[in-house]
Amino acid sequence: MKRDVAIVGAGYVGLPLAQTFADAGKTVVLVDVDANRVEQLNRGESYVEDVSSEHLHELVESGQLGATTDYDELRDADAILVALPTPLSRQREPDLRILVSAAEEIAKRLRPGHLVVLESTTYPGTTREQVLPVLEAGSGLIAGEDFHVAFSPERVDPGNRDWTTKSVTKVVGGVNEDATTAAVALYSSAFDDVYPVSSPEAAELTKLLENIFRSVNIALVNELAQLCDRMNIDVWEVVEAAATKPFGFMSFKPGPGLGGHCIPIDPFYLTWKAREYGFYTEFIELAGKVNESMPYYCRSIVSQALNHARQRSLKGSRILVLGVAYKPDISDMRESPAVKLIGLLENAGADVSYHDPHVPELEENGLTMRSVPLEPGGYDCVVIVTDHSTIDYDALVDEAKLVVDLRNATGANGRNSDKVWKL
Repeated sequence: MKRDVAIVGAGYVGLPLAQTFADAGKTVVLVDVDANRVEQLNRGESYVEDVSSEHLHELVESGQLGATTDYDELRDADAILVALPTPLSRQREPDLRILVSAAEEIAKRLRPGHLVVLESTTYPGTTREQVLPVLEAGSGLIAGEDFHVAFSPERVDPGNRDWTTKSVTKVVGGVNEDATTAAVALYSSAFDDVYPVSSPEAAELTKLLENIFRSVNIALVNELAQLCDRMNIDVWEVVEAAATKPFGFMSFKPGPGLGGHCIPIDPFYLTWKAREYGFYTEFIELAGKVNESMPYYCRSIVSQALNHARQRSLKGSRILVLGVAYKPDISDMRESPAVKLIGLLENAGADVSYHDPHVPELEENGLTMRSVPLEPGGYDCVVIVTDHSTIDYDALVDEAKLVVDLRNATGANGRNSDKVWKL
């Protein structure tokens, strides 16, 4: 069946991308190796919070959107978009095996006139140095003559209702001018705004800069939080006061560590690539060091709170972690700092449970847990890791014996309570 757009990868990026093109009148097929996921999609059942099952069902029923495990479906699509994971190895180096394997499969189905666009976040040079040669070798075609290749970074913010896949400006960079023109034409048919740049390398680095900017500034305020603790100053009060300045300041908030599919990972793509040029990205690496140490610092806050407020050691204490998703009001667990913190608390001998209205089961990094009812009074300490908006934090403070608030969720009530310890 002929499709306008084929998207390889039906995850948090691929599915909203497919919906955006389908809503614009394009016919779309999602290609994924997970047969269960494909069956779920073809029943019109969404597993991504940014795409409702009701709307997905309408698109599937109308024939606008479908899913398959068969890469042969790529042959008849006009454009092939790649939205696959690009994780880091245990040594914090780029692991492109999933991407390269998919490129090999795409190459077998490539035909003259195809447009291939990589959306997966990666280091500058990946599109031209890794993906393009695989496509040419496997197809016998020449990029720039027989088919087009471009990079357009995904900019998905899960749970954000104000800025959707469609409304966020799409940055596009092709391997030559014709490729950029073709990619701009495609995305302009479905996105509100498209911004062309001179090359895929510029587009790749654009995405990294966006996330490095956040990583460095979060590290700055995380470091400030640790200093404020020693100086007996409320870091949240300082950040709120600074945010009243209408120019020259952007508010970032401290927390238990970084989470999500971008900020904890993307900066390390650039630090790795920079070493090829004999360059060391010290700001990025220092930010990574600060942010990755935050779960350890937060464990020490819990220990101090129990010791000073309850005369208890961490070992043997019953701890309730409130919120385990990486950000409020979603179920996304990718790189969530809650997982690391739970592990650290358990290693210290604490009896840890969690409550999260969005995450009924937790199976990460060797942990296997289920969300328990929110009964704060039954625990020695409640640790607020993710500040979901559905929680009544005033009632929580009233009922709990002790609260460690790592997100300032308790606000002024927590600031004035001797039961609340804040980051």
